Amino acid sequence: MARSRQSTLRRVSAVAAVALAAALSGCSATNQITSQLEYDASDGVGAAFGDLSAENLVLISAAAGEPGALQGALSNNGDNAALVELSTGDDSATVRVPAGQTVLLGGSQGEEVLLVSQDPPGATTELTLSSGSSGQETLPVPVLDGTLPEYTDLVPEATPTF
Repeated sequence: MARSRQSTLRRVSAVAAVALAAALSGCSATNQITSQLEYDASDGVGAAFGDLSAENLVLISAAAGEPGALQGALSNNGDNAALVELSTGDDSATVRVPAGQTVLLGGSQGEEVLLVSQDPPGATTELTLSSGSSGQETLPVPVLDGTLPEYTDLVPEATPTF
């Protein structure tokens, strides 16, 4: 009788272990693994259009109507260089992105792109990126000022008034 009891206990334990394993793995079987999703890892926003992508775009400006330094990167996964026009309403700039390369914007090593936004720091401004080969994309880009230490040195000089 002792053997029968041990045998039953082992079977019950094995069934319980299988049920527990199935229950614990069920969460990942029915839910998407979020660490595999693409996301913007910092304060900026990104987008993909055609062979081009924009990563971590943010505009650093002292105030509404003042020049803002665009920070982030533009990548070209295509076989040909692309000219990307960046515009905020009435102001625009053009950046050349070589084929298969990434161009950094702003900071100490990136290409300087200054754009005026009518939106104040703390808001978002509509930034349109367009390229003849890839079409266009409009993004709500955060406008930040130099309040945070990492952005203090990135705020452009204010436009002089005469």
